[in-house]
Amino acid sequence: MALNKIERRQKIKRRIRGNMFGSAEKPRLSVFRSNKYISAQIINDTTASTLAFATSRDKEIVAVKATKSEKANMVGKLIAKLAKEAGIEQVVFDRNGYLYHGKIKSLAEGAREGGLKL
Repeated sequence: MALNKIERRQKIKRRIRGNMFGSAEKPRLSVFRSNKYISAQIINDTTASTLAFATSRDKEIVAVKATKSEKANMVGKLIAKLAKEAGIEQVVFDRNGYLYHGKIKSLAEGAREGGLKL
């Protein structure tokens, strides 16, 4: 039986998350992508807490006239800045079942440019 797009992503997500765990030393950078926006959060899975959060709905990103990929790059830089302020240098990148292409790749590159080690 063929899977629809959402079921396929959920299956890939479960497979990825089975091998990935964010600790206090190396938390998880989780990405969520919708058709219009993209958001990222840094999560410590041992305490189940969010350490930093950034989205393309932030005032400074919404005000800029840019493509979705360029805004994803800005979100990556913003999450890297917030992570640095929280004392986080290195993270595990959780693409959340999405293909590493387009907006997801742009966000990861922005986070690397901001100084995070993925």
